[in-house]
Amino acid sequence: MEYRYYRIYKPYGTLSQFSGERDTLRTLHNFPDDVYPVGRLDKDSEGLLLLTNDKSLNHRLLDPLHGHKRTYWVQVEGEITTQALQDLEAGVRISINGKPHQTSRASASLAAHAGSVLPEREPPIRFRKHIPETWIALTLTEGKNRQVRKMTAAVGFPTLRLVRWSIEGLTLDGMQVGQVEELKPEILYEALRIPRPANQSGQQKRGKFHKTKKKSRF
Repeated sequence: MEYRYYRIYKPYGTLSQFSGERDTLRTLHNFPDDVYPVGRLDKDSEGLLLLTNDKSLNHRLLDPLHGHKRTYWVQVEGEITTQALQDLEAGVRISINGKPHQTSRASASLAAHAGSVLPEREPPIRFRKHIPETWIALTLTEGKNRQVRKMTAAVGFPTLRLVRWSIEGLTLDGMQVGQVEELKPEILYEALRIPRPANQSGQQKRGKFHKTKKKSRF
C-alpha cells in the first residue's frame, strides 16, 4: 500500500469532510478516495489540517495518551489580562457533551505578530471601534470539541478568529489559504517528531514533493 500525506491550509467556511455539495475538502484538491482528515477543524476555524490514508499516524495523533502539541493563534475580544493567560495555562472548566471537563495544562502567551503574518479573513472579522482585540498563542495537548473557543470564553475573552498554526514542528509557514501540499513521509514524521514505523520503509515510491495551489479567497 502506498501511503499518502497531505498538509492543507483549510479556509474559513470549509468543512473538514468530503461529503456535501459545497465548501468541502473536495473543492481544494482531487484527493485519493482512501485519504481522510486526521482530526477536524470547525467550519468557522482555519489553518493546518492533515489528510492521510496512514491509519497508524491517524491513531498516533488522535490518541490522548501521546498528547501532541497543537498551537492555535486566537484573536479574542478585549485586551486579555495576565491573569486570564495564567488561567488558560493552568486549565479551566468547560463543558464537553454536557459534562464538566477540566482542561489540561497548556501554554498561553501574547502573539501580536499573528495579525501581520496571517492573511485577512473572508468574510472579515467585524471591527468595533471602541472594543480592543488581542492575538494570543495557545498550545494544547488535547483536542476536545470546540475546546479553544470554550476556554477563551471561560476566562472572559470570547474567540473572534481561530487559526491552527502548527502540530508539533509542522506549521503553516509559507502556505497560502486553500493550498495543498503532498509531503514525503520522512519529512512529515520528522516534523511531527514521531518515529516512522519500520514496516513503512520503502513503501513511498512516489518520491516527489507535490504542491497544489488554490487561488486564495483572502
